[in-house]
Amino acid sequence: MALEKINQVNDIKNIPPEEYEILAAEIREFLVEKISQTGGHLASNLGVVELTMALHLCFDFPKDKVVWDVGHQSYTHKLLTGRKAGFDELRKYGGMSGFPKRKESDCDCFDTGHSSTSVSAGIGLVAARDLLGGDEHVISVIGDGALTGGMAYEALNNASRLKKNFIIVLNDNNMSIAENVGGMSEYLNGLRTNEAYTSFKTNLEHSLHKIPGGIHVANQLKKTKSGIKQLFIPGMLFENMGITYLGPVDGHDMEKLLDVFQKAKRVKGSVLVHILTKKGKGYAPAERHPARFHGAEPFEIETGVPKSKRKKANYQDVFSTCMVKLGQRNDKVVAITAAMPDGTGLKRFKNMYPDRFFDVGIAEEHAVTFAAGLAAGGARPIFAVYSSFLQRAYDQVLHDVCIQNLPVVFAIDRAGLVGSDGETHQGIFDLSYLSSIPNMQIMAPKNKWELSDMLKFAVEFEGPIALRYPRGEAYDGLKEFRRPIIYGKSEVIYEEEDIALLAVGSMVKTAEQVRKNLKAAGYSCTLVNGRFVKPIDTDVLDELAKEHKLLVTMEENVRSGGYGEKVRDYVQEKELPVKVLNIAIPDEYVEHGNVSLLYEEVGIDAESVTKRVIGKYITVK
Repeated sequence: MALEKINQVNDIKNIPPEEYEILAAEIREFLVEKISQTGGHLASNLGVVELTMALHLCFDFPKDKVVWDVGHQSYTHKLLTGRKAGFDELRKYGGMSGFPKRKESDCDCFDTGHSSTSVSAGIGLVAARDLLGGDEHVISVIGDGALTGGMAYEALNNASRLKKNFIIVLNDNNMSIAENVGGMSEYLNGLRTNEAYTSFKTNLEHSLHKIPGGIHVANQLKKTKSGIKQLFIPGMLFENMGITYLGPVDGHDMEKLLDVFQKAKRVKGSVLVHILTKKGKGYAPAERHPARFHGAEPFEIETGVPKSKRKKANYQDVFSTCMVKLGQRNDKVVAITAAMPDGTGLKRFKNMYPDRFFDVGIAEEHAVTFAAGLAAGGARPIFAVYSSFLQRAYDQVLHDVCIQNLPVVFAIDRAGLVGSDGETHQGIFDLSYLSSIPNMQIMAPKNKWELSDMLKFAVEFEGPIALRYPRGEAYDGLKEFRRPIIYGKSEVIYEEEDIALLAVGSMVKTAEQVRKNLKAAGYSCTLVNGRFVKPIDTDVLDELAKEHKLLVTMEENVRSGGYGEKVRDYVQEKELPVKVLNIAIPDEYVEHGNVSLLYEEVGIDAESVTKRVIGKYITVK
């Protein structure tokens, strides 16, 4: 078996060409088998097997550097750099990351996780190489979906100025997570289908090489930007920017891939190699449903069906249902997504109200300012976005939405610890970065009914407002405590004395268990659902300080800048006669792993919190 011969970096160079096809098939079989057990990004990795093999055959890693945009397509790269054994613990706590990690291997030259960054990072590596006198090749692999992100164009603008070799590989599978949208997608469609140009170029070169002086003519044609390409593809974007364009090339044809990369290595300056691949290639369920297998749960190989049967609705389901109802009741409600209609729960809204649904591609900054424009024009925009991706649009939230106090609703999905995708995807900073912005209001629901009620409240609110909720199964406890949402007011669920737990969002469920633990240990305990992180309910703090010795804040956010810090500041400022204990995630990046295990590791699980509360209470009693 060819894959058995791959045990460390550059072992692929010992594989004879007649075994390339066998190796590709074995890699796909290996990936399907392993990811069916661990879960992970399958479709994108199946699509780049030959592309990755060709890179490893043509370049010398780790001397040469490859930057994988986003990085969820780096599994084959990990296999070819000697990390086969790591796939048994892929995305598990303490195991191999699902993304490139510099601390994991010298062959991972840059950590990635968010889209549209690889060209910028690559240019930086090129500048460092040239400054320090190196001669390594630098390759940035970027998907066509990532070209909907503005940062990619900022980088391409600078790449055109380079005088020494820099290779940009455009992995074009006509998808990001969902199907691509926008002008760049249409432009690339034109390049994909322009067989006349590709065949003409090849035939002309062959013909010229057969006649005296023809090689010189062919070389001159290659050098001019007003040559063959402009005749057949007017306005060639990359060439007009000063970036040499090679392709399009079949991304599953090893001979063509090896040939084009050898050509790319010889280019002086920046060169873009356009590679056409099929997302999910080699595994029928992933080919049919590439979006479903973008980030797959463990599944049955024969059918592709997830192994676990979801019994209860998740928060995205609740959000989806509520959005449809809001769309029925209010024709000003519009929905915005940044290439995540399925993941954020907007697919049903899209199907029912296509004219009021906007997928802007992987462009969070544009999405926020676009929402601001919609709001200024009288619409009621709801931007559904993952917490870690909204970070990318901080300036637009501050500058374009909040300064003007526009009624934009931010439906912040995947807030808190999300698990297996690790540091780049944990949604543990949104309370901090959003609450620093004037005019922004922030809510967090305790259960699925409160999510629905808060979303309805947010649509009617006259100003910027964020609603953050976690990934996964929607909590259906505390149904009897379904009270109207009142601006800036908390909800007292159980009222006693001595210890008061003030929890926000997903931590209310944990606080319930903490209260039970404390009661069982003989302590009296109040439970408050914070509801609003900004503004905090100072009235309830004043009242709690009268009958309690300890206030315990609980949040699934970093401590710095979070809810607990605001409570502590108010208590200190007003000199209230009560101590405060903040339960939050430490101010550090949290690695990948099972969410329950991560709760324990960062100390926000019920048992850890109970011990800390009792320890603190004993000192203040």
